[in-house]
Amino acid sequence: MLELRNVSFSVEDEQGKKEILHDLNLKIDENKFVVITGPNGGGKSTMARLIAGIEKPTSGQILFDGEDITDAGITERARKGISFAFQQPVRFKGIQVVDLLRIAAGKKISVSEACEFLSEVGLCARDYVYREVNASLSGGELKRIEIATLLARRTRLSVFDEPEAGIDLWSFQNLIRIFEKMRREISGSSIVIISHQERILKIADVIVVLKNGTISKQGSADEILPEIIGTDAAVDACARLTDK
Repeated sequence: MLELRNVSFSVEDEQGKKEILHDLNLKIDENKFVVITGPNGGGKSTMARLIAGIEKPTSGQILFDGEDITDAGITERARKGISFAFQQPVRFKGIQVVDLLRIAAGKKISVSEACEFLSEVGLCARDYVYREVNASLSGGELKRIEIATLLARRTRLSVFDEPEAGIDLWSFQNLIRIFEKMRREISGSSIVIISHQERILKIADVIVVLKNGTISKQGSADEILPEIIGTDAAVDACARLTDK
């Protein structure tokens, strides 16, 4: 499905060239739940943005279904079947939730179908389906609506950058259920999640540990999780979310 070949990414700052990612090689097969974790500042969100096409590698190749998409932008990649959920969801002034879901689905879904997607993410449909996707919505509400759009899209590769950010404990528990549902119901698809959360790591088929811009570990949850529990690569969700 997706392959990163010798991918590097650097930026220019006041002190000169700074390399964020160095010579990454990663394959993501169909029907896989992949969690990318690691210390803060290790390059995880940058990797997600490269996969989505928001950023382009300084060197290396990105392939999707064997096709070189290195130079393809986010819109072209979306058409090919790659979707991306931001850590901080985008607000769309003047667009109602129902219209956003229709855009995501790529067809004119009914209001009742839109309501089903909202119900999946724990939102009372009648309260949200005609709301504008603007500043009147909280960060947690926007996060749930964004996840609903990915459910509506049913893409082959869904990339989530820290989807647990800004949501409460109930929403987090529901989030786990949604990921499991997506993996089960969308045949031939894969999910890539950037996360520190132990309960997300536990349901992964593959865990990739990114540290200092390179992949330091990669393997099944059974192999990798015992090595990183209690480190800054993994944080138990309960401790953080129950304080909200």
